[in-house]
Amino acid sequence: MEVVFLEEFGKDVQELFASFNEQPIAAASLAQVHRAVLKDGQEVAVKVQYPGLQEQFSTDIATMAVLSKALAWLFPDYQFEWLVPEFEKGSLKELDFIQEADNAERSAKSFAHKHGVRIPRIFRELSTRRVLTMQFMEGCKVDDISSLEKAGVDPKEVAASLVDIFAEMIFCHGFVHGDPHPGNLLVYRDPSRSGKHNFDIVILDHGLYRDLDEKFRENFCRFWRALVLLDEDEILETGRNLGAGQYARYLPVIFTGRGISSKASFGQGMTPEEQKVMREEVRRFTMGDVSEWLQGLDREFLTVLRTDGLVRSIANRLGASRKERLMAYVKNAVLGLSLQHPGEPSLYEQGLIAYTRAKLDYVHLRFRLEVYELLFAAYKWYGALYRQLAQLYDKLSLGRTKTPISMIAS
Repeated sequence: MEVVFLEEFGKDVQELFASFNEQPIAAASLAQVHRAVLKDGQEVAVKVQYPGLQEQFSTDIATMAVLSKALAWLFPDYQFEWLVPEFEKGSLKELDFIQEADNAERSAKSFAHKHGVRIPRIFRELSTRRVLTMQFMEGCKVDDISSLEKAGVDPKEVAASLVDIFAEMIFCHGFVHGDPHPGNLLVYRDPSRSGKHNFDIVILDHGLYRDLDEKFRENFCRFWRALVLLDEDEILETGRNLGAGQYARYLPVIFTGRGISSKASFGQGMTPEEQKVMREEVRRFTMGDVSEWLQGLDREFLTVLRTDGLVRSIANRLGASRKERLMAYVKNAVLGLSLQHPGEPSLYEQGLIAYTRAKLDYVHLRFRLEVYELLFAAYKWYGALYRQLAQLYDKLSLGRTKTPISMIAS
């Protein structure tokens, strides 16, 4: 640690900080974080990159490239050589703490309109490519349910807020945090607030972000709108635009748990019959099919898949329902379609007309969904009741009909 400070600032920690705890409060593969106090008394967290890491990284990448080429030669169906340069590109960004500082400040600006989100302030004068000094943030880990309940915070409300934040990143900002695991997310209980929304989500570690291409963002918004409307043609078209090609029909399963032609209620999984059909289709896939599909997807899509998977996992642990999570995505997708200035989804930036149009579009979409689900529930209830009545009629008729009505009802 001393070596890094001397190389970056030409000074040791005693000259830069009023106090510095040498025992790290967190450690990961690239760096460790220390608690410190500035000369003016502000408490900060200091992220220090391990010495020699940049040099070691070059060797590791070269090794991975050689192994990847060898695998591709041994197994022709292996078509994942593109993963190495993707990994290299992302890791180089994470190794540059100036890039992380830029990401944090850009994300903070995007969320300036939104209550309940905290992003640490960066102290530029004490930050370099290998040292990052930021505001120290209090809070418990986002998936620590016992600590949340002890603090009087509803875990389900945390889940709803978390999903909404990351959905806004994807559909509205077009600038997505690529590593939202529980270690990078805290919940701060705000003593000045009461009621259900008495907390803030603290987002840490802004080293890995992905800028979404504007065309990709619009297609992804359209894709989610089509999922609600059960518009199979639109799902297939937007899926192909996202790079899924002939596999576009399987995208609804990944995000909603139901097939493209499923008539199940939104937020519900597939029926046993649909699951059986899906298993038969997937069983015919080869490694070549899987690698072809992944290779064809836009690189932005892979980031979205990873982010969605991590957020979904946390939300499930916190007790959120699948439908609540999906509706948060739909709401932000509709808002994202109306944006005149992507990245700034506030009423002030977008204008009252665009913002109101987006809200009305969402209400209309939600109304159509509720009507469909009401009709679907009524249809199931009617079918069950009709079968019960048919069975009762069969018993009363004492078998006088050749074909029991209950069989016809089924």
